[in-house]
Amino acid sequence: MTAVIVFLGVVLLIALSWKLYQVVKAPEDGPLRAVTLCLACVGTSFPLGLRAGARAFDSLTGPGGAKLLQNVLLLAAAYWLMCFYLFSASDRQGGRVRARWEALPLVATIATISLAVLTTPASVRAHVYETADMRVNQVAIFYLVAGLYLVYSMASALCWTWRYARMSTRPLAIGLWLAAAGMAGMVAACSVRAVLVVTRWRGSPVPHGLFQLVNLLLLLAVPLFVIGVSYPGVVTRIAALRIRRRHRRLYRRLYPLWTVLHKAYPEDTLHRVPVNRWRHLPSLGGVHRRYYRRVIECRDGLVRISPYLADLGAHDGSESSPAALAEHLRTALQTHAAGGSASSIAVPIAMPHSDDLEADVRQLVALADALRSAKPESR
Repeated sequence: MTAVIVFLGVVLLIALSWKLYQVVKAPEDGPLRAVTLCLACVGTSFPLGLRAGARAFDSLTGPGGAKLLQNVLLLAAAYWLMCFYLFSASDRQGGRVRARWEALPLVATIATISLAVLTTPASVRAHVYETADMRVNQVAIFYLVAGLYLVYSMASALCWTWRYARMSTRPLAIGLWLAAAGMAGMVAACSVRAVLVVTRWRGSPVPHGLFQLVNLLLLLAVPLFVIGVSYPGVVTRIAALRIRRRHRRLYRRLYPLWTVLHKAYPEDTLHRVPVNRWRHLPSLGGVHRRYYRRVIECRDGLVRISPYLADLGAHDGSESSPAALAEHLRTALQTHAAGGSASSIAVPIAMPHSDDLEADVRQLVALADALRSAKPESR
């Protein structure tokens, strides 16, 4: 059980850190803020559910303080989860109006459980769900009202998740199905707990194994939900890292071609537009910007040198190999450097057969590799 709790804490920390990073990048995204607040509430309530954390907090607030705050945070987490769907399914103003209406049951629930704790005798406040004396009306009300709100809010969110999962494609669909499975587990666990509260309030005994089964269901459902919420973002980031690695590799392979063209036409260098350095510090966009700049500068340089290449008989219609084109390019660059003139006009050089950037880059890389093989360049 300790290993499961540690795993849950790690998953919550990673998921919350990732969502906070996304919120910093997109502070106006209402659904994203709602998910982040949901995870923040769950993460803040986590230490209060541990025995050591509850004892430490109760020593400051008195018996029952940790239990009350933990439940308030969990109720708020369920509310923000509903708000995520309200903001996603409606326009900004409509989502805010519906979120305000949904806040009324939340406020009523929090007020009810707070009053129940404050009116509970101090001698029976320091308890957990399994050992609580449900024959005390305030204790039964506390667990029953909180549990019913969780069932309502999680079931509402589950319906939305199920609907969106059926309409979505990967990786979002996978994340939604995982989140839906986690929410279904939480709805089932909270429903069973509500039934057990009524059973114990009436004085009927409940097998201890049933408590353990419900707790295990919650311990599995919560991390499954968190993983589902985080899955699409993680998969997208992994794909972005693969593209970044590929762009960085192609950026380096283009170096020989870019070097000779940049030396011949330094005025064609694309200068960066100043950006907020701190805002872009954690992003991976710098590699992509440098990559696209190098591709554009290489293509511009080939256009500028193409009249000299045409005089040498090198153009797309000549069907020259990359190695032959590399030799012609060196000769053309030498002629240009010596001040020679070209009698031809610009012609297509190393043009792709299809009209897309990837095909263009393949042609440029093949020429750059031929230049590297003919005469290695130092970086």
